[in-house]
Amino acid sequence: MSNTKEENGKITEYMGKRVYDFMRWRKLAAAASLILVVASIAALAINGLKLGLDFTGGTQIEVGYQNAPKIEDVRNQLTDAGFEGAAVVRFGSDSEVLIKLPPEVAEEQTQQNARDAEATNSIGDKVVGVLRQHSDGQVDLRRVEMVGPQIGEELRDDGGLGMLFALAVVMAYVALRFQYKFAVGAVVALIHDVIIVLGFFAILRLDFDLTVLAAVLAVIGYSINDTIVVYDRVRENFRKVRQADPAEVINISMSQTLSRTFMTSFTTLLVLWALQFFGGELIHNFSLALIVGVIIGTFSSVYVAANILMAMNTTKEDLMPPVKEGAELDEMP
Repeated sequence: MSNTKEENGKITEYMGKRVYDFMRWRKLAAAASLILVVASIAALAINGLKLGLDFTGGTQIEVGYQNAPKIEDVRNQLTDAGFEGAAVVRFGSDSEVLIKLPPEVAEEQTQQNARDAEATNSIGDKVVGVLRQHSDGQVDLRRVEMVGPQIGEELRDDGGLGMLFALAVVMAYVALRFQYKFAVGAVVALIHDVIIVLGFFAILRLDFDLTVLAAVLAVIGYSINDTIVVYDRVRENFRKVRQADPAEVINISMSQTLSRTFMTSFTTLLVLWALQFFGGELIHNFSLALIVGVIIGTFSSVYVAANILMAMNTTKEDLMPPVKEGAELDEMP
């Protein structure tokens, strides 16, 4: 322990670097995580996710304006014309608008068969007709696409399976690289992150579409990368700092990776905030999901993944390579 300094029986410096007492706040952090997870599950149970057109099906209409319109005015014009629940966002430039109609609205506005090409074209013409009545310049219909409910259901199921598969692969990888206690901690941290991101969207009733699902999967990748870096240092220090207890080893490891974790999260958030404010409405929810995920993922790498190791009484013996049968006899003279 010659490389360490202690105060009041606790390690405050190791290898010339200050050691912060992260585990001092682990119970408070665990309580905060529990509150967030319970609130998210409650929101998902009560509100559910507001699934976007990708999952529910419906009609997507791209319209081009001669003069850039106000999105709120376009939304109000469609609502007054009977297109309730129409989602309106800018698409490409300020004069391009993408309109998404829920399936029930599309069915009401077309004839009995809402799936054939003639009916699809008629709803596009009707939408453009409504918008032309309130526009001084020319309004052009660029394209009309229809997403059937069966395709939306398939996308939803495949997305859920993809998320479960990602968690299973992560657990297997961490168990092989480290030890099963580390695998449990990593997967619990990932589930914690995913539930809170989904709960955030359920509480605020934000649209959950394929871009947000992609963001959730990206959060899984980001969070596990951060957790692996921390776990790698924890494993190393369990073997090197033999006289320290598990809490002190984790504190040392967290302190050593703190600057890397902070800089990675900070630079990532800078890019995401730029996307949030300047990337347009199409990727607004995508960047928002990543912002929430990066913040929660950074927190979980410190206080969820490490807390699980503490709760499972991880010691240096768990990381020692198993002694092969007969090895002791071979070493005897």
